[in-house]
Amino acid sequence: MIGVFDSGFGGLTVLKEVMRELPQYDYVYLGDNARAPYGNRTKETIIEYTDQAVRFLFERGARLIIIACFTATSQALREMQEKYLRNPNSKYKDRKILGVVRPVVEAAVLATHSKRIGVIGTKGTIASKSFEIELKKIDPKVCVAQQACPLLVPFIEEGWHTKPEAKSILKKYLRSIQTHNIDTLLLGCTHYPLMIADIRRIIGKRVNVLHSGEIIAKSVVNYLKRHPEIEEQLSRSKKDEGSREFLTTESPERFNEFARKFAGIEAKNTARVELH
Repeated sequence: MIGVFDSGFGGLTVLKEVMRELPQYDYVYLGDNARAPYGNRTKETIIEYTDQAVRFLFERGARLIIIACFTATSQALREMQEKYLRNPNSKYKDRKILGVVRPVVEAAVLATHSKRIGVIGTKGTIASKSFEIELKKIDPKVCVAQQACPLLVPFIEEGWHTKPEAKSILKKYLRSIQTHNIDTLLLGCTHYPLMIADIRRIIGKRVNVLHSGEIIAKSVVNYLKRHPEIEEQLSRSKKDEGSREFLTTESPERFNEFARKFAGIEAKNTARVELH
């Protein structure tokens, strides 16, 4: 089973693309909607929440967990890998935890021609400088322009991102990025692909806006090819189309409606769970 965790609805943009590429596996999606967004919380709190989610998904039977949240990846991925995968006393040493920063960064470096890359994300992600650090690890000559967009996730979580007010705020956020003459834009939050049409329209045709969900899905495919031992574990229940389980820490009805309306996913029989 593959577990996909996000602070709310955003990870559905990743799950949708991963399921498109790898429909044969079982999936469990966990959205911590009751405590979203994570972007304005402290690092200690994000680590605590991510730890609760990772432990929950491992106990549920996940062999591979995708932390489909850039904030959680940038603030907590290393701690989760140390605690669950590298700790000799952990009972989950044979499992894997993947983040979403590295594959998107690699794609951006390949895509840019001018070496001028923009990043929009939550306050937590931008403050961590994880994108800038990872980009410069690959190419030290890359210039990185970053912009925190703290209001976008709340708009998306409420389903208000199609309203004129959300588009107006998005335009103000992108205005500062446009002054840096970038040719590639990273969406540093998995919620943002739900506004990708507006982002592309506002930022202009000269800027390549990367769809993080598509990039991450392809990276998971490549990862499984490089790690046949994990693919073998997942394939024990392999079929034409695996099962899909959806869990939320808030309202299942609201989750189902959002998944269907905005992500195009039929999340039937979503269950409410508590993390602690």
